[in-house]
Amino acid sequence: MKGILHQISQVTETLERVLITSFILIMMMNSTANAIGRYAFNQSLFFAEELNQFLIVAVTFIGFAYAVRKGRNIRMTAVYDALDPRAQKHLTTLIALITSLLMFYLAYQSLLYVAELKTMNRLSPALQLPVFWVYAIIPVGFAIAGLQYLMSLAMNLIHDDIYLSFDMIENKQEQAREYS
Repeated sequence: MKGILHQISQVTETLERVLITSFILIMMMNSTANAIGRYAFNQSLFFAEELNQFLIVAVTFIGFAYAVRKGRNIRMTAVYDALDPRAQKHLTTLIALITSLLMFYLAYQSLLYVAELKTMNRLSPALQLPVFWVYAIIPVGFAIAGLQYLMSLAMNLIHDDIYLSFDMIENKQEQAREYS
């Protein structure tokens, strides 16, 4: 089972890294070209703001999935830290289950929203792109985050350690912070 999860993890991590890196580089080039055009030629790119807005949406939702993978999502640990290790393990497993279900539910709801946008045939003002294309990344981000929490749940059910994500064990994360 861990082999299958490892393959899924590798594929989704590669996808996340490529998308995030590409989108950030495109934002940088777009912003730079717009600034050069505005100050050197007195002519801005008419689509620059809209394109960056679309890319920010994409980076936000794919970046969220990537943060979950790395165990860098926000955690409220006041009660958790007061628990014994066994209770922490049970709580982490329960949180992974509930959060995974929530992410898949949000992916479903956002997919319905994207489908509704598609029926409207709405176009973006500057680029004249179908708006549903831009927002289609939202259910993808939620689904990948749900998959990450589901893999964390599986790892917590299979192993004795407390897994914050597929390959992030809690004690090792705390030790890494102490030495950095």
